Amino acid sequence: MADSPRSLHLASFMPVAPPPHEPDLARLARDIRTWGRELGFAGIGVADTGLAAEEARLAAWLAAGRHGEMDYMARHGERRARPAELVPGTIRVISARLDYLPDRARDSAAVLGDSRKAYVSRYALGRDYHRVLRGKLQRLADRITAAVGAFHYRVFTDSAPVLEVALAAKAGLGWRGKHTLLLTREAGSFFFLGDIYTDLPLPVNAAQTEHCGSCHACIDACPTGAIVGPYELDARRCISYLTIELKGTIPEALRPLIGNRVYGCDDCQLVCPWNKFAQAAGENDFAVRNGLDNADLVALFAWTEQEFAQRMQGSAIRRIGYERWLRNLAVGLGNAKYDESVIAALEARADDRSALVREHVAWALARQRAARR
Repeated sequence: MADSPRSLHLASFMPVAPPPHEPDLARLARDIRTWGRELGFAGIGVADTGLAAEEARLAAWLAAGRHGEMDYMARHGERRARPAELVPGTIRVISARLDYLPDRARDSAAVLGDSRKAYVSRYALGRDYHRVLRGKLQRLADRITAAVGAFHYRVFTDSAPVLEVALAAKAGLGWRGKHTLLLTREAGSFFFLGDIYTDLPLPVNAAQTEHCGSCHACIDACPTGAIVGPYELDARRCISYLTIELKGTIPEALRPLIGNRVYGCDDCQLVCPWNKFAQAAGENDFAVRNGLDNADLVALFAWTEQEFAQRMQGSAIRRIGYERWLRNLAVGLGNAKYDESVIAALEARADDRSALVREHVAWALARQRAARR
């Protein structure tokens, strides 16, 4: 989900020191891009902090209630669009792009087309990206420190309260697509974004022009109609929100539309023409773990809480917890093609200790039994 930061993962402060002499700043910016490539980043850009248009857009989005239960989106208010209020002294943002698409994962369409399989968003198949991206950004900041001495900075990895997509677009890394994610002509949208807020007066990059044209494939493909218009996302209907951010009951009317998507959704990206240029991740940490690119719903539903904790160690999925994991799987099983093994798996958890799980299991059993008749 674009510009939906969740928690502050890293705050690295260094003593303030005078910035490099003005003639060296352009060279420093070039060096930062070089160091970024050496660390595995696919793109590095620099933006100023002017986000007035995004501030108005965010305010309207929040006023419409499209953030759902993500109260943290509203708590920080204007600070999201005012980097200098979040980190005093900030005048530039170094924005970084890191590709994440695993090169050996089973074809997404094949998994989505098999109702007995569990579809996991491609970004979550490997190691938790927060850890990987955060570490790389810190190493980049260390390289800058080694070159110019101590400077004032703060590192963010998909963390509140930062507007990553807006900043990346200003930094020339791409443009905001109609699905609200950042798009690039050379790599589509299967990548993570991270930022370094700093007081270094680096030269800024020019923004790219948009290249979505009249295409509306992403809007048409959204299973739940969450993309309510170009550049407009209603998180309350988004499968990523429903399976990850939402803590309680998934609205019953939306459950059949979720299909077998048990953690996130990639549909708007999968149909985007620019993603034919998507780049495979060069980072081993993003390789598939636990066979989650082609896992069976029944098999995953049989995991104990201990197995979930052990197998999801170091995964972004672990943060939703075992209860919501079972809730999502129950919905997937309810949408699966009728099979006695599916019913048996659901019946085994009909008396689960969690009321949330029991409710979704009961719904799924009713679906399966109705399909049997």
